Amino acid sequence: MGIIFDKPLIGVVMCQNHIGSHLGQTVHNKYLDAIVLSGGVPLPLPHQLMLAPHLLENSMTLLDGILLTGSPSNIEPWHYGEEGKEEHADPARDRLAFGLITHAIGKKMPIFGICRGLQELVVANGGALYRQLHMTHLFQEHREDDSLSLERQYAAVHDVQPEPEGLLSQVLGSADAFAVNSLHGQGIREPGPQLRVEARAPDGLIEAVSLRQHPFALAVQWHPEWHSDRDPVSQRLFGAFINAAVCYHKEKQP
Repeated sequence: MGIIFDKPLIGVVMCQNHIGSHLGQTVHNKYLDAIVLSGGVPLPLPHQLMLAPHLLENSMTLLDGILLTGSPSNIEPWHYGEEGKEEHADPARDRLAFGLITHAIGKKMPIFGICRGLQELVVANGGALYRQLHMTHLFQEHREDDSLSLERQYAAVHDVQPEPEGLLSQVLGSADAFAVNSLHGQGIREPGPQLRVEARAPDGLIEAVSLRQHPFALAVQWHPEWHSDRDPVSQRLFGAFINAAVCYHKEKQP
């Protein structure tokens, strides 16, 4: 008799980092905690799923949703048609994230993207990024000050305005503006034709998108996993994602 899960299994993309003298893959506890608090079961996904045929495809049959986390790394620019190198790259994560997105879209599996995860959803669907927002002189400062404590780095610094009748405003039950944190150096230049703009910052920068004609594929530029145990917006976002994963799990049962 097989194992029966009564909670949705959420695949969580990881990042490659140096751990001492060794390369390792990690994911912050805050993402895993947010999933558990919302009623899901997180399963970190290693980059090695892309190394052999069918590994990723077979793994996807077990999952009920995909969480694309934030990261200090950036997507390599050739993925969205730009030349040059990316100093803070994680090419194995690029490959895994794009593979996950492709499979999840094909299966209509719920997707929730955060920060880099938003940018991955955009690039995977034909969009493009500003590689250095602060160099465009078009936007306010969106980077964090890493000399400050984490509490101050993740403090709310600007509002976002949801689009009326969009997925985000439906999830939140309101199209009223609300305050978010901001810890990113890149941002959306072109969202791509498959994505709907869900919210913008006061300076016009796109802060949230959803995938058209998909049951639940939502991504945000801020970090709702921070204090997800007590922030109402974060609770609604993760709650909606996990609820969509529950529905997906029920529909795929024989």
